[in-house]
Amino acid sequence: MNTAYPALTILEEKIGQLTEQDLEKALQVFRHSLAHEASAYLNSCVHCGLCDESCHYFLAYGDLESMPAYKLKLVTDVFKGHFSRLGRTLPGLVGARKLDHAMIRAWLDSLFGRCSLCGRCSINCSIGINITQLIRAARGALAAIGLVPPGLQSTVDTAMQKGNNMGIPREDWLETVEWLEEELRAEVDDPQARLPLDESGVNLLYTINPREAMFFPLSILAAAKIFYAAKESWTFSRDNYDVTNYGLYSGDDAVAGTLSNRLVESMNALQARTLVLAECGHGFNSNRWEAPEWLSKHYPFPVKSVLEIVADYIRAGRIRLDPSRNAKTVTLHDPCNLVRLGGIIEEQRFILRHAVADFVEMTPNREKNYCCGGGGGQLAMTNFAERRLEAGRIKAEQVRATGADVLVTPCHNCIDQFMELNKHYQLGIEIKTVCEMVAEALVLP
Repeated sequence: MNTAYPALTILEEKIGQLTEQDLEKALQVFRHSLAHEASAYLNSCVHCGLCDESCHYFLAYGDLESMPAYKLKLVTDVFKGHFSRLGRTLPGLVGARKLDHAMIRAWLDSLFGRCSLCGRCSINCSIGINITQLIRAARGALAAIGLVPPGLQSTVDTAMQKGNNMGIPREDWLETVEWLEEELRAEVDDPQARLPLDESGVNLLYTINPREAMFFPLSILAAAKIFYAAKESWTFSRDNYDVTNYGLYSGDDAVAGTLSNRLVESMNALQARTLVLAECGHGFNSNRWEAPEWLSKHYPFPVKSVLEIVADYIRAGRIRLDPSRNAKTVTLHDPCNLVRLGGIIEEQRFILRHAVADFVEMTPNREKNYCCGGGGGQLAMTNFAERRLEAGRIKAEQVRATGADVLVTPCHNCIDQFMELNKHYQLGIEIKTVCEMVAEALVLP
């Protein structure tokens, strides 16, 4: 029994209670999640090892268990053991294994505990295997039998039951918006400035990460200030404002679809024209790319990152910026779900070149940038916190090499991770969102 990490004790107890019916259920969910393309991936790895150097866990630890090919093999061996004719008849010949209690433990340790689903291994795979997709499929099998690490599952449950992943009561959210509206009016010296709620027929429905309302309200204020300067027609929803979706991380497609569909319902109810997602990496990937697949339906409205909106404001001259107001050296971290898996790559760079006086890139950057270690649900899984911080050393070294005073990242999961890395590795940096930098540089009429 592990007393240092109660979550591990809980998981071990659940593993001990698994029945053959539970294991069969997990296998069926796993098989159902694999399309023909994914099944082909499971028979394609040539064990070349080119993915190793792409993984921040392997670079930090250098052990077998942290190799992406090893994690993939855990998934592949189970597929062969149950769904391959040769694997069922001659398992030793192809390395096939059964999904038993020992394999369940290995899946939990490697697929949840040594992976942030960042996708960097896939772009370095010599034959293009979507390793992230396959690991998430195995996570979904574990989710089906209640074996998601407790911290991550608790975050998913809170979002399902309370309407947002922080469990913020409706009245608290409304009070926060009211208070921020007063702050906006004071900042722009206009008593008519507003943070609208549930307004119909507007151009933009803006969604946030609930951590902004709870801990980082100035990032909400920054976005509101930008919308004010651009004379935008926009609104918040009173109820469905949560851009996050931890169902992406747990692997539970049904839950993930339910969470994303709430935003669709608000769009339809308010007849807004564009769904705008705040600075949240996995929130963008979930709601822009994955949700239509989870829900099996086409969205009748565009879904955009707030970065795309702000970049368009600059191009169209709807806002003016004075970069001298941000005089410190600034570097940019690319969130994996937004950049490598989401395709929002140049907008944030375009914005920063207009908003700051001294912008320096990390090396490598864009889709080849290293994961900070905060994704994949890692921040919610306290039992793997030590690994998360050690794996984050790769990113900390990358940041330090820039000599920057300010680190900007358009993702609150990344911000939370960097706050810990900043302290743990004594980086001595400020950490801000892109919209905060823009708001500082705004030249108001």
